[in-house]
Amino acid sequence: SLFRGAFYLPYVTSIIVISLVWIYIFQPEYGFLNWLLGLFGLPRVLWLQNPNIALWSIILSTIVVVPGTGVVLYSASIGSIPRELYEAAEVEGANAVQKWMRITVPLLKPTTLYLMVIYTIAGFQVFERVYIMTGGGPINRTTTIVQLIYMTAFSDFNFGRASAQALVLFAIIAAFSFIQFRFLSTDVEY
Repeated sequence: SLFRGAFYLPYVTSIIVISLVWIYIFQPEYGFLNWLLGLFGLPRVLWLQNPNIALWSIILSTIVVVPGTGVVLYSASIGSIPRELYEAAEVEGANAVQKWMRITVPLLKPTTLYLMVIYTIAGFQVFERVYIMTGGGPINRTTTIVQLIYMTAFSDFNFGRASAQALVLFAIIAAFSFIQFRFLSTDVEY
């Protein structure tokens, strides 16, 4: 439970706080990553100012937060699988890999589907982290769909176009979710 809590803690922490911490980590002069590069004699990197790596830097800062929910849900799902299934497989002569592939993975499909849909939706709705860390720059290389909708509505005051963009985003998310449900949904009973 200590490790579950450690994995889940970044997920419940405010995205703004996490983004501010990552801004300090990515600072060109005194940031932790550039300090680490300096220990190995490597030159400093402009993590959030270089158009070629700014988006990758934001992705790196997101990877740390994403696994929290998955770790908690997968550990709960694995814990709910009846031990009798594994015992029956052992009696049948199944090894650890066979038990994993024939029992654990199929029974985790509903959890996998749920997490894939939730993470896909979250991926399309990235806003706060980009807005805080780069504001969509440099040269709009980190602008996301939701940030474009925000700028259209509240910077350009074009609410009709922003509504149309939001509707298109909804259609894209619905299409991806439908495809995921179509290929990953199964009836699991145990």
